[in-house]
Amino acid sequence: MDNHVSRRTLLAAGLALPAAGLPGTSVRFTLNAETLDGGEQVTSLTLDTARLGRIVPDSLTADTFTVHAKATSPIPLAPGDQIYSEYDLDRPVISARLDRHGAIVLQLSSAEGQVGGGTLGYIASRGRNVRLDLVYTITQNAPLLTRGGGRVTVDRFVQGPLVNPEVDAFSHHVSASGMKYRLSSPRDRRSRRPLVVWLHGGGEGASLPDGYYDNETTLRANRGALGFATPEAQRVFAGAHVVVPQSTSYWMEDGDRFAPLILEIIREVIRHRNVDIDRIHVAGCSNGGYMSLKLTTVYPSLFATSVPICGVVQSLIPDAALSRITTPTWLVTSLDDDTVNPQANTVHAHDLIPRSLMTLYDHVIWNGHQFPGHWSWIYVARNDPATRGKHIWQWMSHHRR
Repeated sequence: MDNHVSRRTLLAAGLALPAAGLPGTSVRFTLNAETLDGGEQVTSLTLDTARLGRIVPDSLTADTFTVHAKATSPIPLAPGDQIYSEYDLDRPVISARLDRHGAIVLQLSSAEGQVGGGTLGYIASRGRNVRLDLVYTITQNAPLLTRGGGRVTVDRFVQGPLVNPEVDAFSHHVSASGMKYRLSSPRDRRSRRPLVVWLHGGGEGASLPDGYYDNETTLRANRGALGFATPEAQRVFAGAHVVVPQSTSYWMEDGDRFAPLILEIIREVIRHRNVDIDRIHVAGCSNGGYMSLKLTTVYPSLFATSVPICGVVQSLIPDAALSRITTPTWLVTSLDDDTVNPQANTVHAHDLIPRSLMTLYDHVIWNGHQFPGHWSWIYVARNDPATRGKHIWQWMSHHRR
């Protein structure tokens, strides 16, 4: 090759060296993730191949690359500790294509309940979800063909960040007291907007004995908070801020202690965002279902509505306190919930809270997949509960305190 012809000139012409490829060619790739109802999964990889030349799209097949994934706990485990969802396996590539920037996108097999591909692991002894350490390895099985007749083989693939647009849209914050929270705000902040407070379940709190306080699992474990930030929900609420505090342990540990810390976060958001203080809504699942009820007993005039989902009240919130709740309340659960007894908790609370609404499902089924009965928050994240012709998001949005 003429030494005066640069690599850049070759690439600009869509040419490349023969099958051995350009010396030292390396390609960076990102892990693209989506939060499914059953938790976040890596659904595709984007390979930054634009600089390699104009790749012939028809030369790409699902067999051009092999992808191996290994997921391990970020926290050292004690002997006998069990973590669910670790894996070490090949991820099936179902398609390979070029995006409009010339990058190769490898679509991976992913689905609700599928083993492998998840980003979170559940440590049983701690009752916590943690973000797994992910190592993805790409093997190229055939050269890439370019429009100039070149053939490129990549020497090295370099893993980049995990990208989830829905999660990344939430900014990270730490309150004055040290409690972390995530916040999503509408683009147009000129007028006062409602605020939705989402309170996570028990598995998404911190594990401080391990120094683990990531403030990410609240958005990766399920769509509870993300549902309120979707374009569909934002249209219903005419734009809403969504704040997601993260407990330093779990809300049920001490609701009286956590209540003022959550209030502090709400006040911080009000100071820094244009919030309509008459339209502050609270919703939460499981542990967060308890806390959403607890907050309405501690601050009876703060919220426009409360949506407790499969929450615990038995032995934690006295009947007298439930009967004094004045915040409009809509309770949701599934009758096959074997984690939090629906009769002793949700139905019992509904019987005591004046004018409360309740939706009882037989099972938790979405898009043909049956989830554990405890996961009834999936329905709220999809605006499914309805009564008298009005769905739950519309009901919330029409209320003012």
